[in-house]
Amino acid sequence: MKSNYIRIAVLLGSISIIGIILFQLYWVNKSFDLAEEQFNKTVEIALYNVAEKMAMFTGSELPNENPVKQISSNYFIVDINDVIDARILDHYLKTEFEYSNININYEYAIYDCETDRMVFGNYINPSETKNNKKRKFQKYDEFTYYFGIMFPSKTLYILNTMNIWVISSFVLITAIIFFAYAIFIILRQKRLSEIQKDFINNLTHEFKTPISTIGISANVLSDPEIIKDANRLSNYAAIIADQNKRLENQIEKVLQIARIEKKKFTLKAEETDMHEILKHVAKSFEMNIKDMNGNINLDLQAKETKVTADKQHATNLFYNLIDNAIKYCRKKPDITIKTYNSGNSLYLEISDKGIGIEKKYISKIFDKFFRVPSGNVHNVKGFGLGLNYVKSIIIAHDWKIKIESKINEGSKFTIIIPGKS
Repeated sequence: MKSNYIRIAVLLGSISIIGIILFQLYWVNKSFDLAEEQFNKTVEIALYNVAEKMAMFTGSELPNENPVKQISSNYFIVDINDVIDARILDHYLKTEFEYSNININYEYAIYDCETDRMVFGNYINPSETKNNKKRKFQKYDEFTYYFGIMFPSKTLYILNTMNIWVISSFVLITAIIFFAYAIFIILRQKRLSEIQKDFINNLTHEFKTPISTIGISANVLSDPEIIKDANRLSNYAAIIADQNKRLENQIEKVLQIARIEKKKFTLKAEETDMHEILKHVAKSFEMNIKDMNGNINLDLQAKETKVTADKQHATNLFYNLIDNAIKYCRKKPDITIKTYNSGNSLYLEISDKGIGIEKKYISKIFDKFFRVPSGNVHNVKGFGLGLNYVKSIIIAHDWKIKIESKINEGSKFTIIIPGKS
């Protein structure tokens, strides 16, 4: 599937999900408002009936206006218009709420004219016998004889009555999670497919050149006349050996990554002089760099250079870094290898004056198969495994690596090897 089609599918799917979520939220909110309105009406009717019964009990009359006033979302005031007997009020509230199927905890208080304050009445919880702490009740100056009633868990109570909406919301969220996971898998598979395609192309290119060179050299060596020219024979034999070594290195690089991924490799830790390794690796590149009219400079300032490391993997690590510095240069490679001690650690820097790395790619360069787009530089070869191998070896040794790079100015890789504590 083309990238544009995938982007369009993801965009349309995301828009659909957002629309569904907004639609669900709208109806959940509507449902809650309706449930709250129904609850308020039911409570008002029940409290009105309580007021009527209290009036009949005391022989008084209710005010002409509705005696029930809703002060806030969960607080109601009821005007009785006569002295209130707390025990009788408690009885009528319980029986009326039970009759109206208002199975919710509530707390009420009665206004005391003499002290001008709300006197704590009682806290009723149908599911518990334990009282809750007292709350502060708001007074209502327009009434003289009244009580206030509060529903502390009103919101939770209403939500419990909305089971169908809670279930549907849960199903929706689950579907969205699965959709998002499916999109993630699709994009991941697409990326892996592109990586696999690039890897096969690079692998074909890397193997084709040495194989072709070996084939040509073998054809030349099959000529009986070449035996008469010892120098020519020696040159072609050297070419075959060199190209064969190149093939071995490429295959070994792929196998190394495979072993690291499967965790089937172990470090052969031994006391290693990092200066010796750096000198050895630098010397192996001398001829190649000289042919390109470049320079490789050693600035080995460190005094403490012996560490516990796998000598072979450490050599390969530096080989990959220097090889990259040569690959990603303009014309003449200019590479500096510097070492120094700081605190208890050994610092190893490999810097170049190459094409550099754009900031957006720096976080990706250690990913397997990732290769920084090289723009107009068309001679850059490889599998995108070198830096991934470097990172794996750094992690295996419990070392650290930092990178600084500016486009068209070059890059600097710093390896930090902690000392023994």
